[in-house]
Amino acid sequence: MDKLKLVEQSLVNEDVPHFTAGDTVNVHYRVREGDKERIQQYEGVVISERGNSSNKTFTVRKISSNVGVERIFPLNSPFIAKIDVKKKGKVRRSKLFYLRELRGKAARIQEKDSRK
Repeated sequence: MDKLKLVEQSLVNEDVPHFTAGDTVNVHYRVREGDKERIQQYEGVVISERGNSSNKTFTVRKISSNVGVERIFPLNSPFIAKIDVKKKGKVRRSKLFYLRELRGKAARIQEKDSRK
């Protein structure tokens, strides 16, 4: 086996829940300020995923004070304490960049039926 792949497999975080674009997630992110550390929650809609295995990243978009804020998180970052999937979205795209232009009710995503 390739040495690079061996190192990448050791970095993969196994306890990450499965989520895709359109899902609403709550990311608990460790923030270090000086010598103190606290956990900051960032809740929003996953608009894209990219990469694979250890270098996978996902972009989360939320609206804060009527301003759209996007943040890119590395999936296997040691600073991510926990990821909660709040609801599953029903979308037919893997990249939801069109949400950047939509506002209010138009930017809503239908919830996926959990019975199926």
